[in-house]
Amino acid sequence: MLALLADLEPEFGPARRVSRPNRDIRFSADKSPYKLNIYADVERGGYVALDAEGLVAAGGRYMVDDVQLKRLREAVAADRPGKQLVALVAALRKKGYEVEGQDLKRVPSPYPQDHPRADLLRHKRLFYWKRWPVEAWIATPKARERVAQVWRDGRDLEAWMAKHL
Repeated sequence: MLALLADLEPEFGPARRVSRPNRDIRFSADKSPYKLNIYADVERGGYVALDAEGLVAAGGRYMVDDVQLKRLREAVAADRPGKQLVALVAALRKKGYEVEGQDLKRVPSPYPQDHPRADLLRHKRLFYWKRWPVEAWIATPKARERVAQVWRDGRDLEAWMAKHL
């Protein structure tokens, strides 16, 4: 993970956080790790994780505070930025990305339930991601290229988020 992040740093900036599956087990009966993956996020809006099932690269906003959520919904509801976001999400999905964001069952007030972008208004966060299963290429420079391509593909969404959140 550290080697991958070092290779990505010139284009995407330094890693802000690297987490690994560890746990202080000295005084615990449960010796299992807290997490089963190693992951990191980078300064310019990217996330990468590796576990026994494969590699994940992602972007967007996974953690959104109340002020940012209010701004997100205002931008989604507004005509011009809302339509821009719809186009960005559609473009990412067309490229094979999953685009998600903790959906609420109903559109939050004060927005009408039949709003044309009701699906996006129900999101409490917004992120895109792609997962690849474990294969031999994960231990090669191809891993760097795949992660970098995910983050490049998400640059327009990152710019939209930076502007509106």
